[in-house]
Amino acid sequence: MANPQLNSGNPRVDIEYRRKKSAEEMRHQVVSFALMIFLTLIAFAAVAIKGFSAWFIVPFILLLAVVQVIFQLYYFMHMSHKGHEAPTMFLYSGVLVGAVTILAFTTIIWW
Repeated sequence: MANPQLNSGNPRVDIEYRRKKSAEEMRHQVVSFALMIFLTLIAFAAVAIKGFSAWFIVPFILLLAVVQVIFQLYYFMHMSHKGHEAPTMFLYSGVLVGAVTILAFTTIIWW
């Protein structure tokens, strides 16, 4: 069954709705891209400034990387759209299995 918002019977209304949605999505992608560039510049600045220790820089850069991965998934790979629940579940399941595996191996090796 067709979505009534996408198929009103009036082609002009349908085109306007799609144009509005496309413009909104493009705005989200541009803002996300700008934020990712900004986070990259912050990471470079954190390394370039000599006052920070490696104990601060490494976790900070990893945190910035996680934020960029989230932006990448949700805005550039369209995980925020409806109908992507199954791939999202598999992605998060894989992250959970990977984290548990890393935790298991580090505890086996270190303790």
